[in-house]
Amino acid sequence: MAKIVAISNQKGGVGKTTTAVNLSASLAVAEKRTLLLDLDPQGNASSGVGISSMEKTSYEFMLGEVEVGSCIQNTHISFLDVLPSDRRLAGAEVELVTQENREGFLKRALNSLRDRYDYIIIDTPPSLGLLTLNALTSADSVLIPIQCEYYALEGLSQLLSTVQLVQRGLNPLLRLEGVLLTMYDRRLKLSNQVAEEAIDFFGETVYETKVPRNVRLSEAPSFGKPILLYDVDCVGSRAYLELAQEVIAKNS
Repeated sequence: MAKIVAISNQKGGVGKTTTAVNLSASLAVAEKRTLLLDLDPQGNASSGVGISSMEKTSYEFMLGEVEVGSCIQNTHISFLDVLPSDRRLAGAEVELVTQENREGFLKRALNSLRDRYDYIIIDTPPSLGLLTLNALTSADSVLIPIQCEYYALEGLSQLLSTVQLVQRGLNPLLRLEGVLLTMYDRRLKLSNQVAEEAIDFFGETVYETKVPRNVRLSEAPSFGKPILLYDVDCVGSRAYLELAQEVIAKNS
């Protein structure tokens, strides 16, 4: 049965989509059946794995117009499928407001897919709106990327409060999967300070793997490829392979 992991941080630019794409690809390379679910209307996770044309997206199944399975597409990586998104999904957040049990719509839809995959990775929007609430309600755990920059921990209290609200009212089994430090440069005092603060606050849930600043990681999305297909030997690629092994070990 699939482990569902929502990757969430309402701050933009923290490496959330980069992590969703490359963790999914790395899990798939480890021969774990993986679904990357793009729940961000920007659709960057979809384009990041080379999906450019789509007839059915997360918009259609979120509104109940089609079965979730009919929206899934294969990718160039064996064991990796994607459920794509585009900007129409922004409208779904408005249209779902009047629906009964609107926070649990995604959970009901994903129940039919749990037996098909080992991992379902959800890329959430950079906000704490209804789409993110659906992701947290359906997920077994939440992975939080934090960039090693100024104000890195700012706003996290709001995300953690939202997680606690979901635990109390919608999904009592939701757990913190882990905290991932991104854009890390060990030569910089600031990066090391942020890492120390994160470990002080989150303890052992901070992954040993740290994703470094890497030009190749930044370039890969413009070619519609996960970093493993763009440059398997770069430090960014090695980091996400190591992260996938940490995730697998934690859940084995």
